[in-house]
Amino acid sequence: MTSGPSSTQPAIPLPEGFRLVAFESVGSTNDEAKNLARDGAEEGTVVWALHQEAGRGRRGRTWVSRKGNLYCSIILRPDRVESAPQVSFIAALAVGSAIREMLANAGEDEKRCRYKWPNDILIDGRKVSGILLESEPSAGGKLEWLVLGVGVNVRHFPDDTEYPATALVAEGLSDVQPEAMLEGVVRHLQRWLAIWRSEGFTAIRAGWLDGAHGLGGPITVRLTDRTLAGVFRDLDADGALQLDQDTGGALRITAGDVFFSLPASGEG
Repeated sequence: MTSGPSSTQPAIPLPEGFRLVAFESVGSTNDEAKNLARDGAEEGTVVWALHQEAGRGRRGRTWVSRKGNLYCSIILRPDRVESAPQVSFIAALAVGSAIREMLANAGEDEKRCRYKWPNDILIDGRKVSGILLESEPSAGGKLEWLVLGVGVNVRHFPDDTEYPATALVAEGLSDVQPEAMLEGVVRHLQRWLAIWRSEGFTAIRAGWLDGAHGLGGPITVRLTDRTLAGVFRDLDADGALQLDQDTGGALRITAGDVFFSLPASGEG
C-alpha cells in the first residue's frame, strides 16, 4: 500500500539535476522508481520513503525497513548495458563518501567506513548500508533505465542477520537524520558520476580499492552452487573480484557473497 507522494515536498537541498519524490510509506522505493522510469521519469528522479512495507536487498532478501533509516531509489539512464555493474561501485563510493564525511565532522576516524565487495558499506566491519540495482534493457545494447536502490541503517539495524550489522547512531553519529543522509548520498553520487563520465571506471576502481575491506586478506566467497576460500587479491578492470587460491592462479568472481573468517588485512 502506498500513501502517495507527499503534497508538501521536504526542503532537502538536492544538487542540480535531481528531483525528489517523497512518500510517507511505500511497498518498495525501487518498485516506485521502476514504475516512474517506465512512465518516462528523467534521470535524477529520487524516490524517498520514511518506511517500506516490502523492502528487499540483493537476491530477494528482505530489508528491514523501520522508520528512522534511509530508504531511497534513484533513476539513472546509462547509455550501455555494460555500464550497469560499474554503477554499483559508484553507488558504494557515494554512500561511503557521505558516511565518511559525517564521521569526520563528528571527530571520528573516517576510515572506519570501508567497502565490502560487491556493494555493501561497513563501519568497523559491520554492515551499515546495502545497494540494489535493477534495470531494463532495450534493443541495441542500451538501457532504458537503471534504478539504484540505497538503504542506510541510520537509527535501526537487524540483530539476526548472517553478517553483522550496525547503524550510524551506534557508531558515534547520534545526531544524523535520514534527510541529511539522503542529501549527502545524492551530493556525492553527483560527484562520483561526474568522475566516472570524465575519467572512466579506472578512477572509480581506484577509489573503491582505496577503501576496500579485506583487500589482501583471507575471504570466503559463497556462490549459488559452491563456496570458495582464498585471498582477496584485486579487482579486475570491470570490477570482478580476483580470488587467489592455494591451487594456483586467480579466479574471477562476478557475483557472490563475501565473508571474512579472519581479521581483514590490507585496509590501510
